[in-house]
Amino acid sequence: DDPREDNRTACMRFGDTIDYLYGLQKLGMKFGLDNISKLMKAAGDPHRSFRSLHIGGTNGKGSTAAMIESMIRTGGYTTGLFTSPHLVNFTERIRVNGEEISEADIVDLAAEVRGISAAIPDFSPTFFEVVTTMAFLYFRLKKVEWAVVEVGLGGGLDATNIIRPAVTAIT
Repeated sequence: DDPREDNRTACMRFGDTIDYLYGLQKLGMKFGLDNISKLMKAAGDPHRSFRSLHIGGTNGKGSTAAMIESMIRTGGYTTGLFTSPHLVNFTERIRVNGEEISEADIVDLAAEVRGISAAIPDFSPTFFEVVTTMAFLYFRLKKVEWAVVEVGLGGGLDATNIIRPAVTAIT
C-alpha cells in the first residue's frame, strides 16, 4: 500500500469540491437575504452560535479584519475569521484561531451544505451563500466565541448581513 494514495484521494476530493463550489458561480449573484436566511435556518442557524464583528468598506477590509481577529485572539478568545477572496488557497477564507481550515474540512462542510441545500424545495444557493454557510458551520463546530466577518460585495443585501454583529467597522 502506498501511503501517498490517501493524500492523492483527498486532493482529488478537495479539487472536486472546489470545482463544485466554483460551479455555483454560474448562478450569479443574488442580492437579498432570502436565500441565506433559508440556508441558515436549515443548517440550524450556526451564525447565532458566536458573537461577531462585521467589516465593510472599499479598501483595507481584509487587513483590518486580520488585525482585529488577532487582537481578540490575543485577549484569550476563540476566534473565527471569514474573508474573501483568497490570495493563494481557498482555505485562507476560513480560519479559527489564526489557522486555516483544512482541505478535508472544506470537503466535509461543502458536502453538508450541499445536502442541506438539496433538501430545500426549488432552492439554488450561490457560491458566496454556500461558502458563508460553510464558514459559520465551521465556527460553530470549533466553538468560536468571536468571529470577524468581512462583507462579500457589501451593501445591505450581502449574504454576510445574516449576522447580528456586536460591532461593525467601515474601512
